[in-house]
Amino acid sequence: MRNTFIFDMDGVMIDSEPFWQQAQINILQNLGVAITVQDCEIHTMGKRIDLVAKTWCDLHHLQIDAKELETLIIDQVATNILQNGKAIKGLNDLLMYLKKEKFKIGLATSSSWKIIEAVLSKLDVKSYFDEICSADDEIYGKPNPAVYIRVMEKLNSKPEECFILEDSVTGMIAAKASRAFTIVLTSSTSNPKYAIAEAKCESLTKVVHLLETKTP
Repeated sequence: MRNTFIFDMDGVMIDSEPFWQQAQINILQNLGVAITVQDCEIHTMGKRIDLVAKTWCDLHHLQIDAKELETLIIDQVATNILQNGKAIKGLNDLLMYLKKEKFKIGLATSSSWKIIEAVLSKLDVKSYFDEICSADDEIYGKPNPAVYIRVMEKLNSKPEECFILEDSVTGMIAAKASRAFTIVLTSSTSNPKYAIAEAKCESLTKVVHLLETKTP
């Protein structure tokens, strides 16, 4: 019986991807490098911040230290979340459903703790989560499943007891590698890049409907 639900965060709980993209575009522009939203989607979407910074440093031979670039991006994203962040439609309904059905609820994200705290504060949802883990604390970030395995251990749940909700290919691969039932939140449910996921849902409301059919 699946009694555990694990969230990714960016793109699943909050539409923060535009904040990440804009921060990268702005900061690299200040460093004399022009990148686009598409560049961010291709090179950095779903990656841990250290890999994001290293990617840009390597691709464009930046003189800035990668750790300094990380900090600049994180600070700008956190500020934007606190000022302008909004929950993805249906988030509170999904969280309330999970609580009502007595699911164990986890959060496993590539984002750093500063971003996690900004999101949980802005959306006022921290009380719903039994365990929260950041890939920052693991040796490897997604697509390695380490952060998902960590949160399962903390929740005392086996992979076969877990649903994972993701939105990126990188995250989906990590979720699948953890051996949990993987749901992708996407408006492109027929896109072949999500083919390995067990389910594709267009909205969080559809996720609730899916759970109603998959759990007693």
